[in-house]
Amino acid sequence: MKRILYTPLGWLLKALALLPLWVLYRFADVIFFLVWHVVGYRKKVVIRQLTDAYPDKTPREIKLIARRFFRNFADYIVETVKLLHISDAEMRRRFTFSGLEAMDTLIDRDIPIMVLFSHCFNWEWAPSVTLWLKHKPGQKMQFGQVYRPLKNKWMDSLMLRIRSRFNSVNYPMKQVLRELLTAKRDGIHTATGFMSDQKPIYGDVRHVIDFLNHPTPTLLGSAELASKLHMGAVYWDIRKLSRGHYHIDMIHITDDAALMTVTDLTDRYFELLSATIDRDPAIWLWSHKRWKYPYKFAEDGTPIYDSKSVR
Repeated sequence: MKRILYTPLGWLLKALALLPLWVLYRFADVIFFLVWHVVGYRKKVVIRQLTDAYPDKTPREIKLIARRFFRNFADYIVETVKLLHISDAEMRRRFTFSGLEAMDTLIDRDIPIMVLFSHCFNWEWAPSVTLWLKHKPGQKMQFGQVYRPLKNKWMDSLMLRIRSRFNSVNYPMKQVLRELLTAKRDGIHTATGFMSDQKPIYGDVRHVIDFLNHPTPTLLGSAELASKLHMGAVYWDIRKLSRGHYHIDMIHITDDAALMTVTDLTDRYFELLSATIDRDPAIWLWSHKRWKYPYKFAEDGTPIYDSKSVR
């Protein structure tokens, strides 16, 4: 039954992907209208989180940022579908990189790489980095990203296909350490993307920082893994230049994550991410309930779970 239901959807997405982006953006305009003016999908969540993050901004400024966010969100949807049919040449025109030596040098020195990234639009196009680096995916070079498997198996299979468009591999979160250890044993160079801006599982909070004007629990697992494997770390600072055009500047953090404490590496990541978001708040995924389980800082700076503020 599921195959009967999803097969036509797969055909439709493949057909849409054949359309040029300028046509797909007309669909994005419709999606934006429905989400912003009709459905109001998580509109209150976005506005509330923006207001909490930027208390100095006026309600009008917050609304304008929220409106731009939903336009970016609509663009993200059609741009992700386009990955089912887009040429390497067009992608190179639309998604550019600078600071490539930050990764090329680490690969030359046989240092596995941890790429710290985030849910900033359009993160699904970022694996096109393989079109730019001098080291290409192959027998001795493996590019990958860590992901959380989706409950819907059909959608999970579709997203894995999309995320493999530029010859990168996908590591389920629970298997990434084993996969990277296997690659190291086999003499394979690795560069692995970690989307570390997500919230940790409730009950597994070990480090809380001040992020976007919120006491924010952070994930430490990626930094711990990088330390164990002596990975070099780089941060991808992304900008949306215009509709359908993005740029990432690679920022070197360390040649060996083990030379930093796990919390220092995590703090550095969020410091860089804060700068990315502050420059253009509408680029981040505000519809995600990042502070669903809120914390507050006691007078001595100790983070305390604030059960009265649960949303």
